[in-house]
Amino acid sequence: MKKLQETIHKYMKARNWDDLPPADIAKSVSIEAAELLEHFQWQNWSKEDIKKNKEKYEEIKAEIGDIVIYCAEMANILSFDLEIAANNKLKKAAKKYPAHLFKNNKDPHGTGVYEKIKKEYRKNKFKS
Repeated sequence: MKKLQETIHKYMKARNWDDLPPADIAKSVSIEAAELLEHFQWQNWSKEDIKKNKEKYEEIKAEIGDIVIYCAEMANILSFDLEIAANNKLKKAAKKYPAHLFKNNKDPHGTGVYEKIKKEYRKNKFKS
């Protein structure tokens, strides 16, 4: 991931885009995420549907590429290692959402358990 961050930094620097305000990068992440979501508007594509439709598959890959580039650029601008940040977030999420509560759960993807944990987390987070 560090190599990717370096490649993106060189690309941005070559165009004098390496000092964009973090807010602009955050907006761009959101815009690109919306463009990804647009591929699913009015559709409920399965992974099989996407893989069969080569054009759709390539478009989705491109949008995800844009999102990753902007996320890496945000990490570059703020001087942190994106891989470390992602790993730290995964560790935190693993504690918050223990695998044993979700594995073999009857709810689709453990949505009921997820909602319960999320509700409790928010309740505790906003206590004075």
